Order: sequence, then C-alpha cells, then structure tokens
Amino acid sequence: QVQLAESGGGLVQAGGSLRLSCATSRIAFSFNTMGWYRQAPGKQRELVTAITPGGSTNYADSVKGRFTISRDSTKNTVYLQMNNLKPEDTAVYYCAAGLGPLSTQVRSWGQGTQVTVSS
Repeated sequence: QVQLAESGGGLVQAGGSLRLSCATSRIAFSFNTMGWYRQAPGKQRELVTAITPGGSTNYADSVKGRFTISRDSTKNTVYLQMNNLKPEDTAVYYCAAGLGPLSTQVRSWGQGTQVTVSS
C-alpha cells in the first residue's frame, strides 16, 4: 500500500486558481503513475489527469488547457495546478497511484480534498 498525503484545495471564485499537492515515498514516487480523480455529489468518480514516472501526461477533455500536472523528484511530490476554475470543477479530488494506467490500475488513494468553485 502506497501512502499518499494530499494538501491544497479550498474555496475559490470562478476564474481563480488552486494548486493541489500529493506527497509520497521516494520509492513509490519512482515507480508509480500518479494523478487525480474527482467526484462531484451524485456523480461517479472520474479520472482528471495522470503522470507516469517518465513524465508522460494525460488529461480529461474537460480540463485540458486549464489544469497542469507535474512532478518534483526532489520532494517526491506531484502537483496539480488548476487555472480558470469553473463551478463544474467543484468536487472532492483524490490523489491516486498505481503501477499501470490510472484509468484501470489504482492501488492507493489519498484521503481526498474538497475543491469548491463559486460562480
């Protein structure tokens, strides 16, 4: 089980920005694909973005051009920079890690952090 420690999130007005962080161990960081899912009330959890150990990224269509995922190997931390936030981005965001594609192979979850975007 990989330990994931999330931070960030909060309340922001539409058009604003937030940054989420997800820290883990050095070994987990080196070998796991990491990313974020989100779950809005009454909706299924959806994959937002992921980054492989080699730095390849993918994004949900709904966040392309607004969200950026990045890795900092000196801190064993993955970041999600969210710009131009919209009310529909409101959800609990969960950091996730896995040894394969995060769309199918999540093995560890963070505790979740609330992101609320007001209109």
